[in-house]
Amino acid sequence: MATFRSAATLLSSDGTRTLGTAALFAEPGRNGGVPPWAGDFRPANDAGNGPKDAVGKTFTLELADGSTGTVVVQSRKSGKGGVTLALMGQDAPPF
Repeated sequence: MATFRSAATLLSSDGTRTLGTAALFAEPGRNGGVPPWAGDFRPANDAGNGPKDAVGKTFTLELADGSTGTVVVQSRKSGKGGVTLALMGQDAPPF
């Protein structure tokens, strides 16, 4: 299982950009298929609580090196560490 952590930007379909950090992982592809990937996104402190009503919506995740991937927000958790969005990747992993 490959893991990756990077500064990232979550880009909504209306062009809103949310800066933060992504922690992503991928598993080996089955039968030569596209490897499934997922992870978490934590909005930066100055980005507030992230996109409103994000659960179930599709976003573009842009990593610090410029690579991008399409993700669907699976859940949103709030705690003393801030907001965390659980992401499920679509297509090939960008890392």
